[in-house]
Amino acid sequence: MRAARLGPVAAIVGFLAFVEFTSGILQGYYTPLLTDIARHLGIHDADVNWLEGTQLMLSALVVPAFAKLGDMVGHKRMLMWSTAITAAASTALAFTDQFWVFLVAWALQGFYVVWLPLEIALIWSRSRSAERPAAMTRKAAGLLVAALEFGAIAGALSAGALADVLPMTALLLVPAIAVVACFFVVWFGVKESPDLSGGTLDTVGLVIISLALLALTGGLSFMRLNGPADLLSWGLIALGVLLVVPFARWELRHPDPLIDVRMFRSPSLWPVFLTAGLFGVSVLGAQAPLSTFARTDAAEVGYGLGATSFQTSLLVGAYVLSLVVGATLFPLVTRWVTPRVALIGASSLVSLGYLLFLPFHDGYAQVLANMIIAGIGSGALVAALPAAAAAAAPAHQTGVATGLTNSVKTVGGAIASCVFGIALLGTAGEAATSTAGSFAGYVTVWLVCGVTAAVAAVLLAFVPKLAFSDAPTAEGAAVVR
Repeated sequence: MRAARLGPVAAIVGFLAFVEFTSGILQGYYTPLLTDIARHLGIHDADVNWLEGTQLMLSALVVPAFAKLGDMVGHKRMLMWSTAITAAASTALAFTDQFWVFLVAWALQGFYVVWLPLEIALIWSRSRSAERPAAMTRKAAGLLVAALEFGAIAGALSAGALADVLPMTALLLVPAIAVVACFFVVWFGVKESPDLSGGTLDTVGLVIISLALLALTGGLSFMRLNGPADLLSWGLIALGVLLVVPFARWELRHPDPLIDVRMFRSPSLWPVFLTAGLFGVSVLGAQAPLSTFARTDAAEVGYGLGATSFQTSLLVGAYVLSLVVGATLFPLVTRWVTPRVALIGASSLVSLGYLLFLPFHDGYAQVLANMIIAGIGSGALVAALPAAAAAAAPAHQTGVATGLTNSVKTVGGAIASCVFGIALLGTAGEAATSTAGSFAGYVTVWLVCGVTAAVAAVLLAFVPKLAFSDAPTAEGAAVVR
């Protein structure tokens, strides 16, 4: 029955689901261990955000190139390359206790973020000939995200159970083994996209946008080290923003651009890209603070849950299970309402969940309830945003469009990670000899995540009513051709 509904994409969904299950392991396994990893490396809790920030920065750099190369030379080929790099980096993590070595390997592990955009592009290329390609892609995306979240649950629970049993080296080898297995699954189980655009990579555009992203995230990193009054930090941030102008001009003149910036003029696409960036603030930037808040001992510093590794893994597991619910419900909900309305509802749930942290954060049950509410909305957005971009993009830009949702999401997450790191470290002196982050920093995290999700819900109200559906959307398509 399921295969019949998915039609021409059914043959590869199972293999791609394993890839996303592995991606989920990477995203869930380390979260309950972040405090243990911080002690293993001898760093402050707030410095955990360096791991998250550098990985998100590298992810933002590689997604545009890999997405474009996927359209040009093959989505499967780039999926294999990214998996090989991720496997090597994951293995390296297990064999070092030096912070900077660990930081480099952790950043390189971020190549896994290109998996989902490449998979959605693969699915869209095979469903294009079907009667309802957009609906079929949404269903497949929901299944992939469900597999991702089940992998995250398995990873989180496994980490919690193994934390007190295995030494750190063996503990960190577990996800590495999973990624190695994933490489062979892609190699033998996934077929290449039937239609490839060919062409050459826009290296000038890639260099300009890479410099822009490096300047932006580098400025945020220096600001975290030197404080908000540091002029060098603001100068780098301004440079990163200004470099977007020559990049856009170059791309408009290039016959085969790295990123067709005209897509940002599409009424169906620009709210999706902006929503992805705002969504990245919470789904990527807030993960480390949520974990460290749960592990912080209220008896010592006056706030936190004082949870063990296993209790934190249960918290993360419940959150991730709510993401599964949101991802699987989204294609069902779109049977009764338009995808646009469903996206607005999902963003609103994320906003509500994080804003509830402001009054309700003192008990395990309160934190759990907040995370479940935010998780349902987050799961729907994880599945819906790349599928929505694929449905609204030109046929030859599918990989680029789905990749852009991840790129801007990772940029949003990288910015948030740096900002949250500053906030958590800002008044950490309150805790004297403690390594805990500040309570004011945690309040900042919850407030920023809630407000950005609310802004995303408002922006989605400007999307054309029938965007992302199988009904004709000439308004959105015409602008980007």
